[in-house]
Amino acid sequence: MIRLILLPAFLLVVNQLRSQEHSLVKLWETDTLLKVPESVLLDVGNNVLYATNIDGTDPWSKDGKGSIAKVNLYGKIIDAEWVKGLNSPKGMALYKNTLYVADLDKIILIDVMKGTIEKELPVEGAVGLNDVSINKDGVVYVTDSKGKKLYRIENGTPAVFIENLKGPNGVLAHQQDLYILDFGGAYKVNPDKTLSLLTDGMEGGTDGIENVTGNDFIVSCWAGVVYYLKSDGTKEKLLDTREQKINSADIGYDAVNRVVYVPTFWKNSIVAYNLR
Repeated sequence: MIRLILLPAFLLVVNQLRSQEHSLVKLWETDTLLKVPESVLLDVGNNVLYATNIDGTDPWSKDGKGSIAKVNLYGKIIDAEWVKGLNSPKGMALYKNTLYVADLDKIILIDVMKGTIEKELPVEGAVGLNDVSINKDGVVYVTDSKGKKLYRIENGTPAVFIENLKGPNGVLAHQQDLYILDFGGAYKVNPDKTLSLLTDGMEGGTDGIENVTGNDFIVSCWAGVVYYLKSDGTKEKLLDTREQKINSADIGYDAVNRVVYVPTFWKNSIVAYNLR
């Protein structure tokens, strides 16, 4: 009788393990000297990570306390406030040694070789810019989470690209395609600006999206969950730190070495994981 009771439970565990094809293995964690890190970006050419510091209890405050941190690929903080004078910086994208940073109602352009702010680009009508992505032609896409819009910036001119979204955050220009996270769902943006659902039901505030290979993606949710999204629309939960009250905000990804960089927001660190 005992065997009959235990066997179904055993088979359930085995089936769960078989269905879970991917996992995250922790590599390192920085010191807790960062200041509410919201986003992490890998700069392959300069072998460094950039992280946005909100630095404050209000993630949307216009207080001038925000900054960009510089971290090496082994988790050592090179400079916790490498570039200062921002407000509440969030997502980033890199194009030809210029770092584009979403900062409430404008895009901050930073020369990464000099470590200086080169330009501020106001986005008219924006109230809560969040994530940034740039395609191979230099066209910039930036989400406005509070304004519920997606902006497109070409030749330095911002314009509303999609509006009436629910709560857009992560955006990714990958090859010829554009992807966006909106209120728990991941979508592909069609040429006519309609959205095709890839998957939904990702609780905790969909935040960052990175391509792994083909049409597979990693998606982070701010509350502390990271998913592996397969090309068929199914997903695997790679990380869940909600019980520990550890956030997982806008992730970075090293596609060559399969390393996921997770900013912990209120815990003031970055954690690196190997994707297996």
